[in-house]
Amino acid sequence: MKADTLSGVLLAYSFAGIIGSGPWVLSIVGILLIGFISTENSSVPYFVGQFQISVTYLMAVSLILTGPLQLIITRFIADRLYEKHDELVLPNLIGAICLVITVIGTLASLCLIYFFAGSVLYRLLMLSGLIILSTIWIVVIILSGLKAYREILLAFLLGYGITVWASKELGKFGLEGLLSGFVVGQGILLFMLMVVVFNSYSSNRLIAFDFLRRSQIFPSLAITGFLYNVAIWADKFIFWFNPQTSASIIFPLRGSELYDLPIFLAYLSIIPGMAVFLLRIETDFVEKYTKFYGAINGGASLKRILEIYEEMLATIRRGFFEIIKVQGMTIVILLALGDKLLTWVGISPFYKVLLNIDLIAVGIQVLLLAVLNLLFYFDYRKDALYLCFLFLASNIILTFLSQYLGPVFYGYGFALSVALTTVVGMVIVSKRLNLLVYETFMLHYKTGD
Repeated sequence: MKADTLSGVLLAYSFAGIIGSGPWVLSIVGILLIGFISTENSSVPYFVGQFQISVTYLMAVSLILTGPLQLIITRFIADRLYEKHDELVLPNLIGAICLVITVIGTLASLCLIYFFAGSVLYRLLMLSGLIILSTIWIVVIILSGLKAYREILLAFLLGYGITVWASKELGKFGLEGLLSGFVVGQGILLFMLMVVVFNSYSSNRLIAFDFLRRSQIFPSLAITGFLYNVAIWADKFIFWFNPQTSASIIFPLRGSELYDLPIFLAYLSIIPGMAVFLLRIETDFVEKYTKFYGAINGGASLKRILEIYEEMLATIRRGFFEIIKVQGMTIVILLALGDKLLTWVGISPFYKVLLNIDLIAVGIQVLLLAVLNLLFYFDYRKDALYLCFLFLASNIILTFLSQYLGPVFYGYGFALSVALTTVVGMVIVSKRLNLLVYETFMLHYKTGD
């Protein structure tokens, strides 16, 4: 962006789109590509559906189980970096990874042994995939604070390139072959991401669990992280376990072909919005945010503090406007190309209406992410918690209602839930920002800072 050229801007948005979308969206791209390639080339496409639903459950469960730890470790590392204690980052990351492997590995092993069908190899691959994905979600937190964009981008591209290639090559061995390719590719991605982290941070200690100290744990953040991830997947689970909208794929996993394909295709549309989100909220806003509190802590005049405050507000407004503009344009283009898009990926036009609803819903979800990020930056943890609870409760209630009303209303539950939560969140953010200067100085006065 500093070059202020068209190529520089395009490069910045390309990097931000891929990095901002993260492994979750790229996983969707990967499993869809693997499905298309394997279906065309394999004599047993029956296994493709089992593979795709297996990986989908791995993503859902790994995100939900690591949700509480994601925000706890994020806050811990942010505080340590602010205190200039960079040497604490790496050992606590290793500690968090060990915790993930131990807890999730134990729970998953028990579930796979007592509740899952399939071969022993299949269950071992599911266990490995769950642990690797869960670890990746934790490592990505560290990457968000690094400036090694090229290395991170290369790791993502190589990791998912290898995932698709390995699954294609091993697909001739059936479900276990496809899943082996996925696990190998994700394992290589995790290794490359860890190399980037080890090259960026150093420490005299190998492992630490400082983030588990009572003084470092914020229960509201842990609950928020859990609620948000459950909320995202709640409507999917409701459709998966309703016999009228799903089918058994591989016991005990169920899938809803009617509901799954449109929502996963729709999630690919957030890449432009996430690029703007990363550049405008995580970059431009953070610079003004840091400058604002730096001025307060540095004893700047009230006039200067208010000037920076207005600049920060302008940056937030511009960020929201650009997200709406870019994501809105993306949605309009995809809505116009709906029939051609579905034909190109080999899906019946019957899915068009649901795809259109999902496109709007995931576009609004980018705004919800921006709202939550602002609340986290200003440490309005209770507001974020209440929002995520509203998201979960409304998604469950409205999704059940949509199923009761019939197929014409499928997708509206998730869409209305995201829209409601986002509108409420923007109202809360607006009110909080209007009182920000007053609350900041009153808080300093009460604590004697």
